[in-house]
Amino acid sequence: MTSTDPVSPQQRRVPDGQAFVEMQASPEFQDLRRRLRSFVFPMTAVFLSWYLLYVLLATYADGFMATKVFGNINVGIILGLGQFVSTFVITALYVRFANRELDPRASLIRTELEGAPAQENGR
Repeated sequence: MTSTDPVSPQQRRVPDGQAFVEMQASPEFQDLRRRLRSFVFPMTAVFLSWYLLYVLLATYADGFMATKVFGNINVGIILGLGQFVSTFVITALYVRFANRELDPRASLIRTELEGAPAQENGR
């Protein structure tokens, strides 16, 4: 092996197609899917509703959106910036959720499928 070979020090076995099918039917995998969907679907619905509300207000409530809050800042600008803020908040919430709930379960499933990583030179 040369220094340019893309071989990871953590060698794992490669499961066959049947192992993947069996894992998809397992309670552990079903729990992982259920947890992912329990976060993603409601959060998507909330964000799309919020976005649709913003678009509808911008289209049909232009007087309200043009209401000055302070200086040249109006309600439309604040709500528009709120779209960016909510995107970052949702991303942060998902990362925290995935780190806490999804990643540990996915790691266990991967270990069950591929085996534990091989240790090289005591590392």
